Amino acid sequence: MNISKEHITRFYFLGIGGIGMSALARYFNASGYDVAGYDKTATALTTQLISEGIEVNFAPTADAIPARFKEKNETMIVYTPAVPADMEQYMFFLNNGFGIRKRAQVLGMISHAIKTLAIAGTHGKTTTTAILGHLLAFAEEKVTAFLGGISENYHTNLILKGNDLMVVEADEFDRSFLTLSPSIAAITSMDADHLDIYGEADALTKSFGEFAQLVQDDGELIIRKGLPLDGKTYGIDEDADYNGTNLVIKEGVYEFNLQTPYGVLEQLRFSLPGKHNVLNAIAAMAVAIEYGISPSTISVALPFFKGVERRFSYRIKTEDLVLIDDYAHHPTEINAVHQAIREMYPDEQILAIFQPHLYSRTRDFINEFASALGQFDQVALLDIYPAREKPIAGITSMALLHKMDHKDKKLVQKEELKDVVSDSDCKIVVMMGAGDIGIEIMNLTKTLQNEVH
Repeated sequence: MNISKEHITRFYFLGIGGIGMSALARYFNASGYDVAGYDKTATALTTQLISEGIEVNFAPTADAIPARFKEKNETMIVYTPAVPADMEQYMFFLNNGFGIRKRAQVLGMISHAIKTLAIAGTHGKTTTTAILGHLLAFAEEKVTAFLGGISENYHTNLILKGNDLMVVEADEFDRSFLTLSPSIAAITSMDADHLDIYGEADALTKSFGEFAQLVQDDGELIIRKGLPLDGKTYGIDEDADYNGTNLVIKEGVYEFNLQTPYGVLEQLRFSLPGKHNVLNAIAAMAVAIEYGISPSTISVALPFFKGVERRFSYRIKTEDLVLIDDYAHHPTEINAVHQAIREMYPDEQILAIFQPHLYSRTRDFINEFASALGQFDQVALLDIYPAREKPIAGITSMALLHKMDHKDKKLVQKEELKDVVSDSDCKIVVMMGAGDIGIEIMNLTKTLQNEVH
């Protein structure tokens, strides 16, 4: 990214512990800039950033800002919309005339400077981006990949192999992806979501159309078969340009062939559960092939992809208990998780523990959530995780519970989770949500493992 004309030597991140923000902070730190930032609470991610030499503070006051980052002409402020507009540090930078940009704007600046491969979609983009980053890194491309999750292969959300090529998760939230300039883009899905931002589903669809128009004239758009856009298509057993065929499971691993516009890749192996993940793999392979990675390299690299943390991550896997952790927070994603578990464990009972994320999303999709969760044998709901929102009258986990036509359902508190799992006769337990349930499942995993030992 060419920022020399701005004389920037330092970057200060407001919300540095976020998955997207931390990747960007790591990028600039690795590029030789002085990097620091604020976040509300300490997490494993902020601890890792500190270990990498990035200064992090947890007090919102202006006094907590390191003195050197108060040099206005040398410091760029990067913030996430999750930071309140009246937060003291943000107000200090705003009132003193600092250069302040959203994370998406900074990603856009990088995207305009180097060749960019972008993955968009309301579901599947994190895993697809991680697969694509893995394929390119395996092919020894000089790639920087910004991921929306922690890669199990690289144990980070930033794959940094060089600066000739950028791979980025193109986020539709707040229309962030409209800052990018992709050479090749893929769109995995366009289901209604983020209606607190878009108001209605048609506005979201329009935004994806605007993103598709950003693909450079000599580039390529790749879309899931059936989406209302023009581009090369992908699917499974469909009339698509990139078509997965002969999909079978052998010893817990998918095997399939991939028909492409340039020939057939045979006997591909992929270990992530669920057909939705096979579709993610096909999308990533399509982008890699369009970029110019050889099919033979892709065939060798794909089986080595291990996944993304909190995307169907096994926390416990024994004869008596399987504990699965997943980020699913939309009905479509819950349906995909259910399909994957039933496919892998067709004869077992499943307990689903779900933490709804956002009052607005719960309100907008309450019937769909009730239907998706109702497919599991037992359901336990945690209270709604509010994130950036204030409560909405009548929208609670109890309201969702009442919508469910299910005989084995209940509302639980975090401190009850251990007993909920121990008292259940289900061998398979899946915990889902995008809030702090990720912390709870790690605590529960430790507790249950200690009991075993």
